[in-house]
Amino acid sequence: MRKMACMKYMRFTGRVWSEEGGWVARCVELNVTSQGDTESDALRNLREAVELFLECADPAEVAERMHPEAHVHEFEAVCG
Repeated sequence: MRKMACMKYMRFTGRVWSEEGGWVARCVELNVTSQGDTESDALRNLREAVELFLECADPAEVAERMHPEAHVHEFEAVCG
């Protein structure tokens, strides 16, 4: 019987915005960025980019980039 590999999942935050007719997506915790024609494409491409990064990067680099304490908040500021 073939043994199945156990996959570990990690949760990340994706910040997405439109830019020059396309969409950009950035992983807040790892500072990995990708893009796509639609918001969904950009997020799908970001997931793939993060998975490839995690697969290939030295664990020390992942630890250095990882900011698990990152939080996303909206706030208002006075301008002008």
